[in-house]
Amino acid sequence: MEEQQPPANKSKPSSSSSRFRRVCVFCGSSPGKKAAYQLAAVQLGHQLVERGIDLVYGGGSVGLMGLISRAVHNGGGHVLGVVPKAVLPRELIGDTPGELKAVSGMHQRKAEMARNSDAFIALPGGYGTLEELLEVITWAQLGIHSKPVGLLNVDGYYDSLLSFVDKAVEEGFVTPAARHIVVAARTPHDLFAKLEDYVPVHDAAEPKLTWETTATTTCRRHSRAS
Repeated sequence: MEEQQPPANKSKPSSSSSRFRRVCVFCGSSPGKKAAYQLAAVQLGHQLVERGIDLVYGGGSVGLMGLISRAVHNGGGHVLGVVPKAVLPRELIGDTPGELKAVSGMHQRKAEMARNSDAFIALPGGYGTLEELLEVITWAQLGIHSKPVGLLNVDGYYDSLLSFVDKAVEEGFVTPAARHIVVAARTPHDLFAKLEDYVPVHDAAEPKLTWETTATTTCRRHSRAS
């Protein structure tokens, strides 16, 4: 699908106010088989520009990652891509828009993306997208952050995942409060409406951790394992 790009405008638009300054988007480095996935990535990028929100993402220039990053950059928004040094040759095919920050590894990448964002949105994607999504959901459950987590459920792509979470609540593995962490909608406009109104609900007994504690502990465990 050929992306419809607005004229380049380096002054940041502000046609719609938002509670968010920067949103982290997780998505596939492949375009997917449906044109609807590609269209949703471009539409989400346009929504970010219209609301004056900067993009934080994994730094790829192909697939849905490339579509949303170019939509935001060409619309005048700021783009921050966070990429582990080891995967730079594979992920960055072609021109990568905006600012690029190289980090030492995957754990630091996720922590850096999270620290630089006020909310998270997952577009359709594969294993990597799902892993990033579930980690920020878990961090919210643990009280590490209170930032909203949104699923852009394009053409019902995440219906099975949402059914799984509902089943986990039913079987007692996820609390009703933790179920509230996940916000889903089928269009970028509807998803932002829900994210803007999001109020976190925490379990009373949840531990209080920090980004730094989690990132350091995770990296140390990774180092021992390797």
